[in-house]
Amino acid sequence: MTDQELIGELIRQSIITAAVGESIAQENRLSGQSIEDLIYERRLASEEAVAKAKSSLLRVPYKKIDPASIKEEVLRIVPKETSQTYRLAPISLENGLLVVAMLHPDDSKAQEALRFIAKQHQVSLGVYLATPSLLAALWRRYAPYKSEVELAVKEINSKVGEEDDLVELEEGGDSEEAPVIKIVASTLREAIEAGSSDIHFEPERQRLRVRFRIDGDLQEAASLPRTLMRPVIARVKVLARLKLDETRVPQDGRFRTRLFGRDIDYRVATFPTPNGEKVAIRVLDATTGLKDFKGIGLSEINYRILEEGIGRPFGMILISGPTGSGKTTTLYSIMQRFNRPEVNIVSLEDPVEYFIEGVNQSQVKPEIGYDFASGLRQILRQDPDVIMVGEIRDKETASLAVNAALTGHVMLSTIHTNNAVGVIPRLVDLGVPPFLLSSALNLMIAQRLVGKLCPECRQEEKASSEIEKIIDESIGSLPAGVKEKIPFKAPYKIFHSGNKNDCKTCKGKGISGRIAIFEIFKMTRELGDLINAGFTENKLIDQAKKQGMVTMRQDGILKALAGQVSIEAILKETGEMS
Repeated sequence: MTDQELIGELIRQSIITAAVGESIAQENRLSGQSIEDLIYERRLASEEAVAKAKSSLLRVPYKKIDPASIKEEVLRIVPKETSQTYRLAPISLENGLLVVAMLHPDDSKAQEALRFIAKQHQVSLGVYLATPSLLAALWRRYAPYKSEVELAVKEINSKVGEEDDLVELEEGGDSEEAPVIKIVASTLREAIEAGSSDIHFEPERQRLRVRFRIDGDLQEAASLPRTLMRPVIARVKVLARLKLDETRVPQDGRFRTRLFGRDIDYRVATFPTPNGEKVAIRVLDATTGLKDFKGIGLSEINYRILEEGIGRPFGMILISGPTGSGKTTTLYSIMQRFNRPEVNIVSLEDPVEYFIEGVNQSQVKPEIGYDFASGLRQILRQDPDVIMVGEIRDKETASLAVNAALTGHVMLSTIHTNNAVGVIPRLVDLGVPPFLLSSALNLMIAQRLVGKLCPECRQEEKASSEIEKIIDESIGSLPAGVKEKIPFKAPYKIFHSGNKNDCKTCKGKGISGRIAIFEIFKMTRELGDLINAGFTENKLIDQAKKQGMVTMRQDGILKALAGQVSIEAILKETGEMS
């Protein structure tokens, strides 16, 4: 299978457009990077879609495989080094038939290695197509995180009895066999594998605690001897190029690694405590952090409104929500939708969280006077079509952003308000003249993140009379066009977390990822007239209802009835339950 054949099949199946195919073919010729890697790196298609296209070309079957279902003794048939070298892994062995998942079934060297293994174990062979994420998950099964850490700690204890000197650690930083390096590297790998958004190294009186934030909650991942506190923290600081001898004040840095075949960025922040330096690491994995509109949880009606708003040639799209509500993820999704060769996208971020090919991204540095306001002035000299500013937080930035929208640019940003309706009074508070808003504003989006129920172990029950009344009120006030399409009828069925310890999907947490609930308030002529005539927040809310805006409460309740989230989480997030 050639790269050109793969592009042709992806176009034929409408997975990518012809223009995108030509673009990545040109990039392939210039960089030498494979078409498949380019597609994953730029998130042009899902792994499953690419696998199905390859299946059609190679006539090798593809099926989704649960890594947890593969038996340990089967996995050991192929050594880890062989698996990684040839991008293959065994998935089952029954009645003398060894079934193997291969990323490149047409690779002659991989085929030769497989024939050798089959002869060695006296088995016949069957092959399925593998995806990169499946192989990455299986490679983690060869050396679990805690085992690696325990081995590294034992190795350190056998060599030293006291804390290592920081200078020696820095000098020994290039040694791949250094136990401290193993601990830090294993921690980073485990965090990626577990889907963690943050890693915390927390010094305590008797130990160094390691915690991961997964699906919004912190979970303890490891407990290390206190003697390892300084070496481990020093190793992280070396990676982030921070000052090793400065422990009295906080420091910020970042670094990038390549794990499981993809680039991962880490933002590092140190913080002095009486027990030593605490380190928080934000994990920025583009494969999980960059999502399409479906991936962020947009309902059909909100998807249509957003698509319509993006289709306008200018205007502001503002996203509101508290810290950690997924605003940046939504902004990046919108930027990716605009990202075409004929569109010049320039962003100002604090900091740049994910690097997107084709987008001109810049990080502000307020300490040298390069803030959102000064950066925005410079952006306008860069001939932009789309401008993204990380946050509108002061009068100057608000004024410049509105003027940019009025002069023919699409302006994307975030703003802190409680809901979509609150964006308008917030901009007025920041000094924007009301009469400009009707021309400058396009869409106002508010969102929150809620834990997704594990689809394998969630449990269904009949809604109580109190909950049923809340659901009836929410559904009853939905726009007629939305209400007609709702399949849910009383008595309502709701879902809650199963928390089954034997669940392989969520590992007993009951939650598998997070999903956003949205409300989108769009600018209309009627809304513009209301703003110009003098408004109150209640009048804005009434106008939103007339427009048929689906509130975050309503969007969340529909997701709860569909079994995606618990009704309790929705009511708590939208202010009805404490």
